[in-house]
Amino acid sequence: MARVIVNVMLKPEILDPQGRAVQGALGRLGLTGVTDVRQGKQFVIDLAGELDADRSATLEKLAGELLSNPVIEDFNLTVVE
Repeated sequence: MARVIVNVMLKPEILDPQGRAVQGALGRLGLTGVTDVRQGKQFVIDLAGELDADRSATLEKLAGELLSNPVIEDFNLTVVE
């Protein structure tokens, strides 16, 4: 069994209003020195069997086409065996 974690974040040049709101709230709640906050999303995919090269390539393709918007988001995959 393999677990694949796909983290999706807005590209650095894309404005993140939710991150800005959280950054402001953190300061008001007493956490000083926060210079930036970015929000994102995470997908945890559990797979039966081994993660071979074909399945890995399929996951990479799906992460780029289905789980993220390649125009405004970046993603990375982490495999937890």
